[in-house]
Amino acid sequence: MEDVTSALKDLKLDQVPVYLLKTKSFPNDAYEEYFDQLDNGKYKPVFVPVLEHILRDDTLRTIRRATERYAFAGGSEATARQKACNNPAKKYGGLVFTSQRAVDAFATMVAKLDPSKTHWLFDSQMPIYVVGPATANGVRALGLSCPVVGEQAGNGEALAKFILEWHATLSKEVTHLDGQKLPLLFLVGEQRRDIIPATLQSEELAPQDRIPIVEVVVYETGEMATFEEDFTTLLRQAKAAKVKEQWVVVFSPQGCEAMLNGLGWLDEKTGKFSSERRSVTSGPLRTNIATIGPTTRDSLLTEFAFQPDVSAATPTPEGLGAAMQGLAQT
Repeated sequence: MEDVTSALKDLKLDQVPVYLLKTKSFPNDAYEEYFDQLDNGKYKPVFVPVLEHILRDDTLRTIRRATERYAFAGGSEATARQKACNNPAKKYGGLVFTSQRAVDAFATMVAKLDPSKTHWLFDSQMPIYVVGPATANGVRALGLSCPVVGEQAGNGEALAKFILEWHATLSKEVTHLDGQKLPLLFLVGEQRRDIIPATLQSEELAPQDRIPIVEVVVYETGEMATFEEDFTTLLRQAKAAKVKEQWVVVFSPQGCEAMLNGLGWLDEKTGKFSSERRSVTSGPLRTNIATIGPTTRDSLLTEFAFQPDVSAATPTPEGLGAAMQGLAQT
């Protein structure tokens, strides 16, 4: 991809490239904004997409039809003569997002709704649960009237606990229909952990405290065919520019092998990390590896016997920056 491999052309003297192994979020990416401002422009954020995402159009059409039939709508407003009634067509008591890609998929569906009716199609009291500020910002950009909550949760486990606490504070007009608890709709990719459904429906909870949840796969994920080539090209350009230090930030287990292979750090016989190869191939250029959260860190350890230099305590730009600066101070 031309825009990826040309990203270092305007690199300033002594600037540190930060290769973010992810697709850039639009309209704004919190990681780009953060690193552009950190330490007076010391870092140069460069996006290197690892994964390509294919939307499940049939599934999204089904969700759109359900939305247009008031699956997320609230009840009618109260009048002076008549008490407000529940919407008999309502199917869900909330939405759950743990990935930007799921938000992007949902956004394509929302864009096809009649803008003049969107306000009526989503209950203004129905919560949309999210992990992290990037996902929260993506949902808020949709312009729905629903409250967006949970962004302070750093991972799925923390969000599940938050959902249990938040759900208990909501009115039954939001969470129930005809005496039955409405499920949450969890939009996911085909590769995901089951920590949220397992926690919300744990047998350790009292039956009345469990929250039904419906998982729907709205996108599929695969490694981009051009990733390793793009990444290797950037590394060559950095060496040619006599870069002294660079960071590689890994967001998911996918692409880890291509990343380590591109760096030349894998032993050809064992397929595992070789500290000797790291030393030989790096030369005077210091390359640091950071992961977003424990899942990717543990995958690198288990699959390749590689311990990343740092792992962000929280999956946010600030958590990543703190981990990176912590290493610099050691």
